[in-house]
Amino acid sequence: MDRPTAPAPAPAPAIELVEQDGEVTLSIGGEQAMQAWERDLMWASADMLCEYGGKHGGEFYEVGLGLGLSALRIARNPATRRHTVLELFGEVEDLFRDRNPDLPDTLAIERGDFFQRIFELPSESVDGMFFDPALDMEVWADRELWERTMPEVVRVLRPGGVFIPFFSTRPELRWQYLPHFRTIRVERRPFTAYDTTAYTYGTSGDAYIQCFRKDED
Repeated sequence: MDRPTAPAPAPAPAIELVEQDGEVTLSIGGEQAMQAWERDLMWASADMLCEYGGKHGGEFYEVGLGLGLSALRIARNPATRRHTVLELFGEVEDLFRDRNPDLPDTLAIERGDFFQRIFELPSESVDGMFFDPALDMEVWADRELWERTMPEVVRVLRPGGVFIPFFSTRPELRWQYLPHFRTIRVERRPFTAYDTTAYTYGTSGDAYIQCFRKDED
């Protein structure tokens, strides 16, 4: 899935939760950042992440809170010992907390920019990272940025840990991540979006969950 949403400019973009005609949309800067129809795909991605928690409970990290569908699913999984979510926009966190006042003790939400924070995280500190931020298309196309960033992601993962980006509605491995992993797991699942959804390739069909695994040796 390719989300043409904007990073934080100055001033900050308008952020609102739009509930209309049975549809729920998180809007950032006037763009569709996330919608509630994604629930089953987000849950499937979260469940896959939690498979890699290890024998003593997993420590997971998520980039981008959105509607919190994956965050709550991961935090409530019996395999999870700790789940930390990094969110850039305070308004997104406020909306989430308003809708979910009773959060699990395993869940922590931090504020910050992923492209800075990743350099600060300890090496081999998480069993899995779920990646679903709202980024401008220029950021997705910045090859130099990804070449700097992804080695840091690998560094932060424990041996055997995984990096799972948000699902794609095109059957192709993302070039941003591909050079940094040898083992990749892909699951195909059906999806049906809203008729008004603008960020998928079609509003129904197959979606692909990609799981990139760090070597254990």
